[in-house]
Amino acid sequence: MSDKNHQVVKTLSVLLADSYLLMLKTHNYHWNVTGPHFSGLHTMFQGQYEELFAAVDEMAERLRALGEKAPGSFADFTKLSKLKEETGHPAANDMIQNLADDHETLAADADALLKAATEVGDDATGDLAVQRLHLHQKTVWMLKAHLGA
Repeated sequence: MSDKNHQVVKTLSVLLADSYLLMLKTHNYHWNVTGPHFSGLHTMFQGQYEELFAAVDEMAERLRALGEKAPGSFADFTKLSKLKEETGHPAANDMIQNLADDHETLAADADALLKAATEVGDDATGDLAVQRLHLHQKTVWMLKAHLGA
């Protein structure tokens, strides 16, 4: 890896790892949500994990286009990720808050990637970062709206 791309690859790998773990957490919540808003949350969570699934593929392919191998194991993702894995079955409102918090982390990841890409003139990775930043900020807003915040 060139010194020029080092920070881009590093921040993109973190965004990929955080996205993968968030996809898993969101899928878990999709399967296990209960309560009076089950149908709406079940559907919303499905849309979110499906979007994340497509996004992790795009991020991994961008790493390959940069000449690097993409992390691809739970061990790799756990080492790189800032997110906590969900091991329980929280109440629906806690699920929503957890996802909002995690999407805020991913928005920060995307912002760091944008800065790294801009610094080295990597417009393609910068574009990916802007798309992810927009999506995660919008998702935070939508999740918090469910909580009345």
